[in-house]
Amino acid sequence: MRNVCLYFNLHQPNRLKPYDFFQIGHDHFYEDDKMNKDFLDKISNDCYLPMNAIMMENINRLGKDFKFCLSLSGTLIEQMENHRPDVLQSFIELSKTGQVEFIGQTYYHSLAYLNSLPEFERQVKKHVSKIEEHFGQTPKVFRNTGMIYCNDLAGRLENLGFHGVMAEGSPQYLQGRSPNYLYTAPHTKNIKTILKNDKLSADFTHRFADQSWNEYPLTAEKYATWIANDEGDCVNIFMPYETFGQHLSADTGAFDFIKHLPNELKKQDVNFLTASDQVKQLEVKDVFDVHLPVSWRDSEKDLSAWSGNNMQKEALQKLYSLEETVINSKDEDLIHVWSKLQTSDHFYYLNTKTEKDGENRDYLSPYESPYSGYIYYMNALADLEITCKEKS
Repeated sequence: MRNVCLYFNLHQPNRLKPYDFFQIGHDHFYEDDKMNKDFLDKISNDCYLPMNAIMMENINRLGKDFKFCLSLSGTLIEQMENHRPDVLQSFIELSKTGQVEFIGQTYYHSLAYLNSLPEFERQVKKHVSKIEEHFGQTPKVFRNTGMIYCNDLAGRLENLGFHGVMAEGSPQYLQGRSPNYLYTAPHTKNIKTILKNDKLSADFTHRFADQSWNEYPLTAEKYATWIANDEGDCVNIFMPYETFGQHLSADTGAFDFIKHLPNELKKQDVNFLTASDQVKQLEVKDVFDVHLPVSWRDSEKDLSAWSGNNMQKEALQKLYSLEETVINSKDEDLIHVWSKLQTSDHFYYLNTKTEKDGENRDYLSPYESPYSGYIYYMNALADLEITCKEKS
C-alpha cells in the first residue's frame, strides 16, 4: 500500500504598530490590534473557513479513509479566541471527527530553541496544554518554527515525550536517499524523523499557478499519479494552510484541486496516514544526521531568514537578555508581552535579502521596509526594558 501524509501549518503573528521613540515610557501596548484583526478576518474568510468546509466535506465523503494533520500556533489560537471564535469552532468541529491530528510546536511560533532552551521547553508545554484544551489531543509529533531541525532538537523532543519530529528533506543530508521514509537522529532511541518531500510540496505551493511551468496546469489527477509513483513508504506533503486563498487565490483553482485530490489519490490506491500513523506503522529506514540546524525557509534553507544580518542579531540578543528579569517577575502579563515579541515573524521582517527571498518578505511584512520594522521593534523592547526595571 502506498501512503501519503497531508500536513498544514497555520500561524498569524501579533504585528506591531508604528511604535516611535516618543512612545517609549508612555505607551506599553505595542501591537496594532486593528491590523491583526483585519488580517485574521481576511485570512479566515479567504482561507480558514472555506478550507475547513472542504476538508470536512472530504471527511464526510471518504470517512476513515481520509485523514490529515494540522498545526496551529498559540498566537493564532489566541487571536481566534479574541476575534473569531466562529473560526476556532470550525477547527474544533474538524477535531471531533477523529480524522485530524494536531501537531505540536512552540506556543509563540518562536526561535526559542536557538536562544533559550528553558524558554523553548516552557513554550512547548504551553502549546500542548492549549491543544488539549480546545482539541482534546496531546500532540505526540512536533514541528519546530520554520521546520528548524537538527540532531540535538530530536534528542530534546524525545526527552519531552514526543514520538516524532518533522524536518525538511534536505538533499545535502539525504545524500541521494528518498525523503519518503522514516529516519532517526543519531543517539536517539524512540523518536522518528518525518521528512517533507520538498519537490512534490513545492510543485503545488510554488508552481501551481506558474503558467510558464512545463507541467502547467497541475490537476489533482496528475498530482495523485506523481505521488503514487514516487518511491518510498510515505510521501509527506507539507505546506502552509494559507497557501489556499492567500498565496494561491480562489481563481487559480486551488480549492477545487484540494477538493478533488483525496478522490484521485484513492483511485491510485494511495492510503492516507497521519504523522503519528507513520511513527506507529512504518519502520525506520536510516539515520538522518544533521549537526547544524536547517530549515525550510528561503533559498538557503538555513537560519539566515531570521538571523542573517546585524539588525536581526541585535534584536534577538536584546530580547533574550530580558528573559531572566521577565520570568523572575512572575508577572503573567509581562511574561506574555515578552513572549509575543519572540514570534519569529518579527525577525523575518527585518531580513534584507533581495530577489525572490526579498519578494517573499515584502509580501508578508506589514512594514514599509526592514529598517522601519527594526525601529518599531527595538523601540518596543526599550519600553519593555523600562517596565521590567520598574517591576524588579
